[in-house]
Amino acid sequence: MKLTIFAATGGIGRHLLAQAVAAGHDVTAVVRNPSKLSGGVRVVTADLAAADPAVLASAVAGADAVLSGLGPRSSSDAGVASRGTRAIVGAMQATGVRRIVVVSAAPIGTVPSPGRPKPPKHDPGDGFFMRNLFSPLTKVALRKHYADLALMEDALGDSGLDWTVVRPPRLTDKPLTGTYRVAYGQNLRGGFFISRADVAQHMLRVLEQPETIKQTVGIAN
Repeated sequence: MKLTIFAATGGIGRHLLAQAVAAGHDVTAVVRNPSKLSGGVRVVTADLAAADPAVLASAVAGADAVLSGLGPRSSSDAGVASRGTRAIVGAMQATGVRRIVVVSAAPIGTVPSPGRPKPPKHDPGDGFFMRNLFSPLTKVALRKHYADLALMEDALGDSGLDWTVVRPPRLTDKPLTGTYRVAYGQNLRGGFFISRADVAQHMLRVLEQPETIKQTVGIAN
């Protein structure tokens, strides 16, 4: 496939890039700092915090699918996921590209947003520990980040595109296992961790799974 990968040097993006190239896909990598890439793929330089629509359109034009590992790395990046995703959506709409897969986070199903002002209090897949301790604590600590991701999901839901949102719990840098659980529309009971490499693998896998279109997918080891 012809793929465009946004945030291709980030935590998940670098695994998306490596796995896509290894699988023989024709890849365009969109990054802020091209010096972090070693070559072998088409590179487009763009800052998604203030992106040029023409540059993004050139990056996605003709792609079979777009994958985004975009997300805030620090508190100063809060807002980048929603702003950047809206810019990506605009470029896709302008060029007729329909398929997009993005990474979000496990707690977002219970985070309010303008598009979903009254979400459920608990995710149906969460167990006692996640509902009563881990999730409330992380929501407080990462309130701005989660609000940003909820807005990102709103932008996709309103886009008319063929989107899939992958929602992992806490990410690790452990190696690829290829062994993990997934569930549509909810988290995984007892699923507290997953490696970035495994998330990347599943994001590529769903491109061949039409049943994942317009679905949120929980994933965990």
